[in-house]
Amino acid sequence: MYEGVVQDLIDELGRLPGVGPKSAQRIAFHLLQADPHDVRRLADVLIEVKAKVRFCNVCFNVSQAERCRICSDERRDPSVLCVVEEYKDVVAIEKTREFRGRYHVLGGAISPIDGIGPDQLRIRELMIRLADGTVTECILATDPNLEGEATATYLTRMLKPLGLRVTRLASGLPVGGDLEYADEVTLGRAFAGRRQAE
Repeated sequence: MYEGVVQDLIDELGRLPGVGPKSAQRIAFHLLQADPHDVRRLADVLIEVKAKVRFCNVCFNVSQAERCRICSDERRDPSVLCVVEEYKDVVAIEKTREFRGRYHVLGGAISPIDGIGPDQLRIRELMIRLADGTVTECILATDPNLEGEATATYLTRMLKPLGLRVTRLASGLPVGGDLEYADEVTLGRAFAGRRQAE
């Protein structure tokens, strides 16, 4: 335990996701040894992000304007909507350069253990978006875990009566992986999505 403001810094850094006590301590000491100008620049960027960044009023992705760059891009296909859990999922999909439609960010996944039900997600906003009939296919790109599967199942039940084509991303075993290390959900989906050998 350190005293005063150093311990306060370690405690605050430790509250960040993925930063444990040892990492928080390492980052804190790095900041203490860093040039004051670099630390000021980091502090300024953190303050600026909180002041300027908002969420797109259409898809709820991170944006600096009312509409994000994807929703503003007229070249994107408005008939295909990819539903994701978080903003980071949009970035991951965009890196593939395979998807040219639009997105809808739910803001999480259904997780009764964590007290997150459908009402805590942006499902109502999704249903409003789909009401005008522009979207013909809805891709459910939730995480391949229990919460993601529960969310996809719930959404499928909500969307099927609308007459939409509801699809899920293909999933299965990673190349170079071992069967013994695959979790049940991944292995189950690999069996369900099996294809003819070539």
